[in-house]
Amino acid sequence: MTSSIPGDIGRESGARPEWTRRDERGSASMLRLMTWISLRLGRRAGRCALPLIAAYFLLLAAPARRASRLYLRRALQREPGWRDLYRHVHFFASTLHDRIYLINDRFELFDIEVRGGELITDLLAAGRGAFLVGAHLGSFEVLRALARENLGLDVAIAMYEENARKINAALAAVNPAARQDIIPLGRVDSMLQIRQRLHDGAIVGILGDRTVGGDAAVPVSFLGEPATLPSGPFRLAAMLQRPVIFMAGLYLGGNRYRIHFEMLADFSVIPVAERDAALHGAVERFAAVLERHCRAAPYNWFNFFDFWQSPVVSGATRKARR
Repeated sequence: MTSSIPGDIGRESGARPEWTRRDERGSASMLRLMTWISLRLGRRAGRCALPLIAAYFLLLAAPARRASRLYLRRALQREPGWRDLYRHVHFFASTLHDRIYLINDRFELFDIEVRGGELITDLLAAGRGAFLVGAHLGSFEVLRALARENLGLDVAIAMYEENARKINAALAAVNPAARQDIIPLGRVDSMLQIRQRLHDGAIVGILGDRTVGGDAAVPVSFLGEPATLPSGPFRLAAMLQRPVIFMAGLYLGGNRYRIHFEMLADFSVIPVAERDAALHGAVERFAAVLERHCRAAPYNWFNFFDFWQSPVVSGATRKARR
């Protein structure tokens, strides 16, 4: 049995963009050490190491530092200083550190505000599956924690197998008993698995702010500059006639997070003849919502690579202009 799978969902092809070639910093042993310190001595003690980790990353990861400066210049609409760069990296380190507690079900440590939660509760009441399209913005882990604790949602994450391998290795280092429900992309049966989970009423989460080489993409304006975003998640939602909801778990400092849900498109009610236009409109709306949150919480976007000038952006733009 086969199914028609969007090219950027069913396989990886073309030149690999910069973010896929970056080596991951850190190690499983370091994660286990940080986990031991954080769980035994508490969150405050664990956070004592974050300034050193942020300073180390900022000083030694030159490409990421340059990318942070380029992004912050657009998001802040001014020239960022070293304090801005440090704060950006520290926010990233803070959300990674908080994963230790979230993965170990220590939700009581956090003050979590939810905006737009009625979109999810309405879907839950109706027994409808939907897509949650997020970005490398804030913490996705806090969203899964909310789903487990407060909304009773069945959440599956769709990602490429290499990313899934890294995530599972990190989870094992933090909590060997933790299990993440992952639908591997890049397989012939990826579409079938996603369709079944949606049919069962699950929420399928997927990130929509990075492309893989050869992906179909939509030109957009993002933070005042031309960019492209992958259309695969939205084409998949259109094919399966499902709602698409934006998601973000913004880190506000301390132990505070704010989770946002916003409707991007409901392809279950859009006529077939209008789906192409609605698809492009949904990607453009995703870009606009993402931009709004990046301006409101600029230190939360953790794409530490040259988003605007990466090879895949230029290649996708050329394809879109043909």
